[in-house]
Amino acid sequence: MSPAEPLVAALPRDALWFPRFGAPPPAAGAAGTVLICFPYAGGTASVYRDWREPLGTEVMALQLPGRGLRMREEPYTSAEPLVADVADELVRRGLTRDYAFFGHSMGALLAYETGCALRERGEPGPRHLFVSGSRAPHLYGDRTEHLLPDAGLHRFAAGIGALGDGDRALVNGAYLARRLPVLRADLRVCNDYRWRPRRPLDCPMTAFSASDDPVAGAAEVEAWRAYTTSSFLRHHVPGDHFFLTTDGPSRERLLRELRGELARLPRAAALTTTDGAAAPRSEQREASWTY
Repeated sequence: MSPAEPLVAALPRDALWFPRFGAPPPAAGAAGTVLICFPYAGGTASVYRDWREPLGTEVMALQLPGRGLRMREEPYTSAEPLVADVADELVRRGLTRDYAFFGHSMGALLAYETGCALRERGEPGPRHLFVSGSRAPHLYGDRTEHLLPDAGLHRFAAGIGALGDGDRALVNGAYLARRLPVLRADLRVCNDYRWRPRRPLDCPMTAFSASDDPVAGAAEVEAWRAYTTSSFLRHHVPGDHFFLTTDGPSRERLLRELRGELARLPRAAALTTTDGAAAPRSEQREASWTY
């Protein structure tokens, strides 16, 4: 057994799925809506480690197997079991009362599917769904990057902006070389995914597209509009596929818009009746829907 294994075994399950960054969370009910963030392909929870302060709310980031303290675990290669396990964990932890989802690229797809899975279990849906750098779900399933050899996969990652520029590209390139199996597994999750018709979610949705994103063009991000019966707003920002990881105006705008939308959400107490039952959402539609 390696020195790292006893540490991982001793960690509570919560810390594996949702590692804590910085100060402990405030007392229950003090932080308002919890924003649960889903990583992009090959990404880790640490991408969101500094979001809590600028957003002014509790932020929890999902750590998937194959990275961080879960490095010794096999990564998922299919969306269905991954989504089922994430939904299990959210229900187990009691996180399905007052929450919103944010997902970038693959993370947007997982956030949407998790919202659908929770609804199918009779759990409350997200208060708001934020999707970024992602085509709408029905547009997935037509790519094969997970089949590329290592050199080709490295070139693909560089081509969509994953490595950055200059010295940063050298450092990130060396890191990527070690993480190619995880990236390949995540891309297989995306590329093997096939959307199945279901009625839209009933929460507001905000989408972010980037001007130079070769993975998710503006029209492909706009196609998320059909996935909610509530309001839909899309922001178009300068940058490439990884604009959210680069300090600058586009990342600042992303965080500013997230903070504003989260602050406008009604208090969770307003969504229940006097007997504690969930109140119906005024915009909810029960009609069946197919795309």
